[in-house]
Amino acid sequence: MILYNLSATFYLEIFLNRLQRRDFFIGFQETFKAFSDPIRRDILILLKDGKKSAGEIGSKFDMTGASISYHLSILKKADLISESKYKNFIYYQLNISVFEEVMIWISQFKEGGKEDV
Repeated sequence: MILYNLSATFYLEIFLNRLQRRDFFIGFQETFKAFSDPIRRDILILLKDGKKSAGEIGSKFDMTGASISYHLSILKKADLISESKYKNFIYYQLNISVFEEVMIWISQFKEGGKEDV
């Protein structure tokens, strides 16, 4: 799959460059930890439609603001989401590049994929 009109080769190069760095694997550990919780997966699904404030996200769940904040911090630590401030609000949005890197990494395991990656 090619996103943003960039070639698959470009994404593979990004992936291989990060693969050579030790922090890439540490990042993957954080990413899969973030994916492991169903609440965090639900938050990611909410954000696929665009950026939302913490209040908008929290209104979809029956939990305290502190719990939502904890889940958002795990997602930020995994670099799956980013935040931006506007006036008195913090908005969260997906960091698509991390999803693309995970997809490239996982794609090596499908039948007929590159085994050398």
